[in-house]
Amino acid sequence: MRIIIITLLFGMIGCQSNFPKFDKDNAFQYLLDQCDFGPRNPGSDGYYACRQFIIEELEAYADDIVLQDFRYREQVDHKTYDFQNIIGRFNPDADFQTIISAHWDTRPWADRDPEKRNRRTPIMGANDGASGVAVLLELARILAENPAPIGVNLVFFDAEDLGSPGLNETYCQGSRYFAKHLPIPRPDEAINLDMVGDKQLTLPIERYSYDFHPDLVRDLWDRAKDLGLDAFSGKIDYAIYDDHVPLYEIAGIPAIDIIDFKYPNPYANFHHTIDDVAENCSAKSLDQVGRLMVDYIYNRGGEREE
Repeated sequence: MRIIIITLLFGMIGCQSNFPKFDKDNAFQYLLDQCDFGPRNPGSDGYYACRQFIIEELEAYADDIVLQDFRYREQVDHKTYDFQNIIGRFNPDADFQTIISAHWDTRPWADRDPEKRNRRTPIMGANDGASGVAVLLELARILAENPAPIGVNLVFFDAEDLGSPGLNETYCQGSRYFAKHLPIPRPDEAINLDMVGDKQLTLPIERYSYDFHPDLVRDLWDRAKDLGLDAFSGKIDYAIYDDHVPLYEIAGIPAIDIIDFKYPNPYANFHHTIDDVAENCSAKSLDQVGRLMVDYIYNRGGEREE
């Protein structure tokens, strides 16, 4: 019996992974922290407080920080704002460099709200803004404690959500400026995270992503299946103009988008409404995306977690 017990113990140790674990509760706290600032639409108190919060977190974790300033005049109220992309670099001297990105601003107008009186109200952006940032900040903590075998650039894009409906190129101003004026050496590929906190998370393959970088799409969605991340669906769905599009079209960076655009589901809508709040998001959803990103960072081209 003693020999059997020892054999089983060694077998259990052999199945364990030495790769870092994504802390879903810590990630969700990052989502709540952002929402505590209120809406983060440009020019608001919440905007400036959140920007400082992100920078301070990266100062504690990143090898290098790059702040990229730009100015843009939005096309709805015709106001000009000063903006800032925030880049946290980890292992910047590695041969292979990737971007994992999200936008940190929130929309100034709840223009899709069913109540007309709410449509000039800034949204909270718990999902559309805070969820992607929450995953990135948790990744920053992990990367600081567990040096990665690849270079990882965590990019927090500004001015993503100031666009006019139907005019794609009025959105994604931070990624457009970044792509035109690369503040870091051109990375090998990019993964953008947007609206990944929905309690009813479903992540089909976004159509542009499959066109831009099919190998990475297949690899990530296959890995999600291997890891039991059931939010990921192998179905190819809508083409969505998001921050990955300027990265590919302007800078030539093979880029994909992980996004659940049907928030909360195909039969209701919280997107760009006052219902985009923390109560409609979950730590479990952040965990699905965060675990896949950790697997991507630490196992790219090498051993895989099972």
